[in-house]
Amino acid sequence: MIPLSRPDITEEDIEKVVKVLKSGRLSLGDHTRKFGEVVAQYVGARYGWPVSSGTAALHLILESLDVKEGALVLVPSFTFIASVNVILMKRAVPVFVDVDRRTLNVSSETLEHAIERCLKGFKQGDVHIKGVPRFFMAVDVFGHPLDWDGVLEVCSRYGITVIEDSCEALGSEYKGKKTGTFGVAGAFAFYPNKQITTGEGGVVVTDSEQIFKLVKSMSNQGRGEDEKWLYHVRFGYNYRIDEMSAALGLSQMRRIDRILEKRSEAADRYSKMLKDLPWVQVPVVEEYVTRMSWFVYVIRLNGPDRDRVMKYMEEKGAQVRNYFHPVHLQPFYEKTFGNMKGLLPVTEEESERTLALPFFTNISPKEQERVVEVLKEAVERVG
Repeated sequence: MIPLSRPDITEEDIEKVVKVLKSGRLSLGDHTRKFGEVVAQYVGARYGWPVSSGTAALHLILESLDVKEGALVLVPSFTFIASVNVILMKRAVPVFVDVDRRTLNVSSETLEHAIERCLKGFKQGDVHIKGVPRFFMAVDVFGHPLDWDGVLEVCSRYGITVIEDSCEALGSEYKGKKTGTFGVAGAFAFYPNKQITTGEGGVVVTDSEQIFKLVKSMSNQGRGEDEKWLYHVRFGYNYRIDEMSAALGLSQMRRIDRILEKRSEAADRYSKMLKDLPWVQVPVVEEYVTRMSWFVYVIRLNGPDRDRVMKYMEEKGAQVRNYFHPVHLQPFYEKTFGNMKGLLPVTEEESERTLALPFFTNISPKEQERVVEVLKEAVERVG
């Protein structure tokens, strides 16, 4: 089986983790602090603090901004469900935004359309939405940055605070500036399918000292800056990352540039193999992207039955997946908000065509050739 993803773990990574295990200091140590600093320095932010997951990072950002119950938060539905779940965790209201058909990101046009709809009032399923959105959970989907100039202009005009979900985009750049730094705070995630991994883990980056201090405190049960033993100055969570994970992250960050180069080379190989197939739409990288950090390689099928193709490829040893199933059509969200089918035409149409191919840092040309061979075979036989 050629897996959908595979982490890149070296002997040096293993040695760093074992060294921490032997040290006896497994939590709240120097590796945690250093990992946050290294990620912040890499993306060009003043502060960085590691936490237990990308979800925790997003939740803590919303907590630090004191998002109120009932606040309207703009968010794409074409995203991993955590981008939306954290809004509900604050008892705020997710307002779903459609995406651009080329990039599958929210655009300035789709964002403004969603804002205008909020101001006029509309039904999102069974829920009546009317008011001024205060926040935008921006997602750099699949590692591709939003077209930030236009998006930030719209947000500035309406007084909307931007939180950047860059959990899939470590290292991507928009006009020379790295993702994670376009909002008041950004989040990265390091699940094993990401560009680098800590097993489980995430990092919050920000230029705000206040947000940094709140995130650091709330990730450790609300302890104060002096971290006095069993003394808690605010409500908090156990969102700590452990020292082994932080050590792994530090080790991986030492080779982040080479990792991104390898992933870019793999993406280029796929694009060359697939570009002449009339029933395949390969991913686009817009001109404003000065560096693309490839998280996954997602094609779109023009004509073939995606689900039958996917089943055939799995049976033939190539693990593939649809990416993403829209959040607003997930069972829990339909139960919460009612039937929202038809709310986001582009999101709904394009999500029926997406197919993520096996993609990871050290995927070999031979493995990619086999994936493409199985894909062609699947379309010929069952598509």
